[in-house]
Amino acid sequence: MDIIDITGIIGGVLASLALGIVIGRYLLRSLLKQQEVAAQNKAKKILREAESNAEILKKDRLLEAKEKFLQMKAEHEQQVNTRNNEINQRENSIKQKEQSLNSKLENMNRKEQELDTHKSNLEKQTALAVKKQEEVDVLKNQHVQQLETIAGLSAEEAKNQLVENMKTEARAQAMMQVKDIVDEAKLTASKEAKKVVIQTIQRTAAEAAIENSVSIFHIDSDEIKGRVIGREGRNIRALEAATGIEIIVDDTPEAIILSGFDPVRREIARLALHRLVTDGRIHPARIEEVVAKTKKQIEDEIVEIGERTVIDLGIHGLHPELIRMVGRMRYRSSYGQNLLHHSREVANFCATMAAELGLNAKMAKRAGLLHDIGKVPDDNPELPHAILGMQLAEKYKEHPEICNAIGAHHDEIEMTSMISPIIQACDSISGARPGARREVVESYIKRLKELEELAMSYPGVEKTFAIQAGRELRVIVESERITDAQAELLAADISNRIQTEMTYPGQIKVTVIRETRSVAFAK
Repeated sequence: MDIIDITGIIGGVLASLALGIVIGRYLLRSLLKQQEVAAQNKAKKILREAESNAEILKKDRLLEAKEKFLQMKAEHEQQVNTRNNEINQRENSIKQKEQSLNSKLENMNRKEQELDTHKSNLEKQTALAVKKQEEVDVLKNQHVQQLETIAGLSAEEAKNQLVENMKTEARAQAMMQVKDIVDEAKLTASKEAKKVVIQTIQRTAAEAAIENSVSIFHIDSDEIKGRVIGREGRNIRALEAATGIEIIVDDTPEAIILSGFDPVRREIARLALHRLVTDGRIHPARIEEVVAKTKKQIEDEIVEIGERTVIDLGIHGLHPELIRMVGRMRYRSSYGQNLLHHSREVANFCATMAAELGLNAKMAKRAGLLHDIGKVPDDNPELPHAILGMQLAEKYKEHPEICNAIGAHHDEIEMTSMISPIIQACDSISGARPGARREVVESYIKRLKELEELAMSYPGVEKTFAIQAGRELRVIVESERITDAQAELLAADISNRIQTEMTYPGQIKVTVIRETRSVAFAK
């Protein structure tokens, strides 16, 4: 094709394109105009429908407003009717009350008239009675004057004489009756008191057990004695130093004697020795370990004994510290009589006697168990045990009547409760029966305690043990505070104080022990 043909084609195409554009614009304008007309028609239709709906809604709202108005009008009329009915009822009630008040007023007026009439009648009767009484008085005075003339006494003198005679006679009769009543009361009271005491003693079984100061430890063979003694006596010295008990190994066959005034120490020594012999390892370090464990075991047993005692006696709510003290009674004695047995015995006596007298048996039993609790602690030796026991009971919140009974059972304080004399009487009954007590043991134990306390008063003293029935006092001192030279001076000083301040038979050997230990561990 040549250039002219191409140009012709392009021209034709351009002309067609221009014609298409013109036609397209015309068609677009026609389409837009049609759409505009359709939109206007649609808008007019929507406006007509909106006007129609608005008219319908307006009519509905008017109908609803009319219905609500009618409803409110009906409710208002109903309320008005209700109020009118209430007003009518109140008016009727007021009218009825007014009528009732009118009738009551009429009755009161009528009664007032009747009272006025009755009053006038009474005044007339009173005037007549006064007139008659005057006549009676005149006649009486005339009669009295005639009697005075005949008897030669005035009426007042005769009356006084008669009254005195009656008083004298009544006083004499009263004195006779009082004497008879007092004599009968004394006889009855004496019989009743004897009856109560006899029944109390008969209904309580008692043991006649005496504590001593020696325990026997049995062994299977005499070969064990050598192991207990140890090389150059070191085992027996360690055991005595740890327990404070004298270990006597003599010719007694198959027996080792444990001597000491404190039952707790003797029991600790006995149990520790039993463990050592059973185990077979007996040397100073092992001895100290076993003694420490045994002390802990004894403390646990003391608590168990206390708990078992209060359970057996039916006593509840006792403070744990008081229970522990009750358990320690098992290892204490009072004039040779076991303190726990004595206290249990007194508790049962008190309960029986209080029940016979109509008093509180539970409170009496509780006071009887605790009456000697002041003998258990080792401190405050200057206080009487009754006062110390009362202070302990007050400290652990016991009842005031129980505290008074504890403090007054040896008359240190005044008795303020009914159970206090019962505790005192039952304590005497328990201690005075044959075989119950032994005075020598109590004084002996007291002397040994004083001996140990005297040595403990020195600074640097760690432990003190009175052994060999009080003939030897062993004093263990702290090696850091006391030198060898001071130990010799301490022994001399203690022996001098014992000579000047204490009374004792024979002589007392004072041994001061100062021990230094060097410990090392091989790893």
